[in-house]
Amino acid sequence: MARQQGLVHPRDEIMRAMERIYRSRMTTTSGGNLSIRDDAGNIWITPARIDKGDLSRKDIVCVKPDGSVEGPHPPSSEFPFQQAIYEARPDLRAIVHAHPVALVAFSICRQTPDTRLFHQAHSVCGKIGFAPYALPGSKQLGASIAAKFAEGCESVILENHGVAVGGESLAQAFQRFEAFEFAAKTIIKGRQLGEIRYLTDAELNQALLRSVSLESTTDWPVSVEEIELRRQLSLFLRRGCRQRLFISTEGSFSARLGDDSFLITPTQQDRESLEIDDFVRVEGKYREAGKKASRAVFAHREIYRKHPHVQAIVFAHPVNATAFSVTETPLDVRTIPESYVFLRDVDRVPYGVQYREGEIASYISEACPAAILENDGVLVTGSSVLDAFDRLEVLESTAEAVINARCIGEVSSMNDAVIEELRVAFKLPSPQN
Repeated sequence: MARQQGLVHPRDEIMRAMERIYRSRMTTTSGGNLSIRDDAGNIWITPARIDKGDLSRKDIVCVKPDGSVEGPHPPSSEFPFQQAIYEARPDLRAIVHAHPVALVAFSICRQTPDTRLFHQAHSVCGKIGFAPYALPGSKQLGASIAAKFAEGCESVILENHGVAVGGESLAQAFQRFEAFEFAAKTIIKGRQLGEIRYLTDAELNQALLRSVSLESTTDWPVSVEEIELRRQLSLFLRRGCRQRLFISTEGSFSARLGDDSFLITPTQQDRESLEIDDFVRVEGKYREAGKKASRAVFAHREIYRKHPHVQAIVFAHPVNATAFSVTETPLDVRTIPESYVFLRDVDRVPYGVQYREGEIASYISEACPAAILENDGVLVTGSSVLDAFDRLEVLESTAEAVINARCIGEVSSMNDAVIEELRVAFKLPSPQN
């Protein structure tokens, strides 16, 4: 059975969300604030002038509908604009406001990121708005931001300030905020490589309308080996989220169990918080009862069926490698020996191939274990969960090094003689095999 979500107090929800935002450097010690509006109309909010990196549940403030405050601190100085948003949008139950560097960069250029970069970001972030500048903490700022939310926006850039994002829950608001910053970062990185490619309506619908129907069954015993694979997937996904190789709404990770069975991440669940019983077992045309497999499940199954050597598969969106996916610039991994030994030559997959049955597996082989997916991040395979994750780390590190190198001078790649020497020394398969 899928893990049941327990009841969580607003204090704990806010504290945990702020810990993730601060840990990921998407806010500063003094910047940003989070709030939740409960069923009674109370607004729970982070306090003013308290270290965001050391927030405790007792620090969270409750502002009652009559304006009275419960808690040891005054509410955030930005409370007026949060209150104004709630008044403009009765459907919203949580707000994230922060100053993540990529979205701040857009705010000081008076621009908004185009989330049509990725189908998932476009879907998650909702309608985008831009609110003109007003003094922080002022009623004018509240009116400026609330007006955009009243127009139906869910993610709003604040001129020369930061961003405000709303949701039906704090989890949804956090996911929108994270996906919005990820899109902004990818655009900034991508512009260092070339012209950005955005998705058309037809391409967005291609991802949205893909079928992931599998029959449900409960007739599978659970082995010790399966439990161990579940544990590994959970641990490496959590590590990957904390290293920004994944975000909470993007990516899938799987591990082979048998000839036609594997474990895979579920759909529409926060990747960082997945426990071992959340992963979905898939065998042939069947899935584990009570769970929904990732929407990439058929692509994983196709690769396992065609490539017996593959034991683990990752679809992910690390920002630097993903920057190559949204431009025409190829990722040259002939940079240092480690990059080539782990990755070989990285292929590029046209957009939509991973959604069409029978095609994606042809882009993967022992000589080509990783690929860039146009406008959809990266695909990495491995001989184990650890091997796939290691390759994902190397791919992202290589992409970041290449982007940084382009700011310094001309990138010097290893020549064919050096590549052949590496192939022989490390017994790498040739591209023809």
